[in-house]
Amino acid sequence: MRWTDRPPFVPPAGVDRARLRRVALRYATHGWPVIPGAYLAGTRYVCGRAGCLTTGCHPALDGWDRAGAADPARVAGWWRHRPHTVLLATGTAFDVLDVPAQLGARALGAARLGALAVGPVAVTPVGRWMFLVRAGDPLRPELEDCLDVVRHGRGSWIPAPPNRAPEGRVRWAVTPEQVRWRLPEPYAVQELLVDAFGPAHRLRHAA
Repeated sequence: MRWTDRPPFVPPAGVDRARLRRVALRYATHGWPVIPGAYLAGTRYVCGRAGCLTTGCHPALDGWDRAGAADPARVAGWWRHRPHTVLLATGTAFDVLDVPAQLGARALGAARLGALAVGPVAVTPVGRWMFLVRAGDPLRPELEDCLDVVRHGRGSWIPAPPNRAPEGRVRWAVTPEQVRWRLPEPYAVQELLVDAFGPAHRLRHAA
């Protein structure tokens, strides 16, 4: 096999924008609040707001926590001219349990082995696994003190597939269509995560 030094193919902005717009509309029609995010230009993100110094992925709107919309007409307008990153606001339609790759893969593997229900699961190119669950329930004590386990609730957001990052694309490990857009109970998924840590972790918190 011969390797090449050519950079990976990046779709033209118009093609990427149309694809992102189509996906954002699909999320919105299922009641998931969508936010336009800064778009990738080279290795940094650009939101178009004057004076914005943030170079990482971030919302492209002021007051974004109040602007998330599931209205298809409004969402379509955001993607009319720019290839915005598709962000999903958390805390209303769903919460997200954001965990390291090894933990996420073990939990999903155990769920499949035991034929247990999980919801959509997204994976970032830097190795974070994001489990979408019903909104409202806090983290269990066994997970709350884990610095690499994050619950995204009200006032937060996640990047959604098929967003492009410098390291690659965000993808679905379990697509919404696979689970018919259903969201699992948070504690059921948290139980999978606690079990994936192993018995030593559970015993430490039972003491």
